[in-house]
Amino acid sequence: MRSRMKKKADKAHCPFDCTTAWATILRVFSTMNLTFLFKRFFPSLLLLCGLLLTSCSGPGFTPSITPTSLATGTPTPTIVWFPPTDTPTLFPSLPPAPTEDYHPGLGDMIFTDSFTQPALWDNVSSAQASATLARNRLLLSINGPGPLRVISLRSQPVLGDFYAEATVDISLCSGMDQYGMIFRATSRNDYYRFVVNCSGQARLERLRGGETYPLLDWLSSGDAPFGAPAQLKIGVWAAGRELRVFLNDHFQFSQSDPVFSNGAIGFFIYANGETPVTVSFSNLSVYSIFYISPTPPLTPTITSIPTRNPTP
Repeated sequence: MRSRMKKKADKAHCPFDCTTAWATILRVFSTMNLTFLFKRFFPSLLLLCGLLLTSCSGPGFTPSITPTSLATGTPTPTIVWFPPTDTPTLFPSLPPAPTEDYHPGLGDMIFTDSFTQPALWDNVSSAQASATLARNRLLLSINGPGPLRVISLRSQPVLGDFYAEATVDISLCSGMDQYGMIFRATSRNDYYRFVVNCSGQARLERLRGGETYPLLDWLSSGDAPFGAPAQLKIGVWAAGRELRVFLNDHFQFSQSDPVFSNGAIGFFIYANGETPVTVSFSNLSVYSIFYISPTPPLTPTITSIPTRNPTP
């Protein structure tokens, strides 16, 4: 049906066969003098050819532009280079904890000793050991082979609760040789003893009836020097049954013991081997203490096993 309509449209537009017309024109040209034809009928022929071409051309075709819908894709998310952050909630800061006072209840000075009164101290002099006062210090020395200990106690006053400190100058000392402070001494065989050795360790002992009971065994300390020569400050704080010890004003450790409540103060040295030991003590200061130790918890404690050390 469509082809029939197309043929009818072509005939309506072109009343004769264009191919036949061109063939007729060419036959006419072939039988005529071309020079004469060109000069005589050239303009007319041009007009005739133009009409034939126009009549034989098909209906004009005007292309139609069909709008194409743009593809709709997923929108690209916008990159946020600096995203907003939540504002942190500020909580009130806690006040700093107060620094613990390792010398609680420290009171007035009871006395100082410049070691100029030999009558207040035990003096010993022998070929093996000596305890003498010289140049404002208490000089303790051991020249013979160990084990050997020398002690010197101050005759007065009797001290209960107190804090005492003194300067220690170590001239000869090595290995397990020892030195330290004696306190709450009721005799030469009954007292507490804060001991430092020449290997950088410290411990707390109780001597009762000549038997040594370690209340706290050897602990390494950064304030205890190795060998000699060296200098340090030694200190003891005692209130009731609580005992605290110090080196160079630094707290070392504490222990509780109810055996001795008061007594004299003094110093000692101990030679462990064959080499001599010489240590001097000076600048002794003693302060009162007004302090009540907290009641210890009712828990079983481990009883230290006594170790026997020879007493000079």
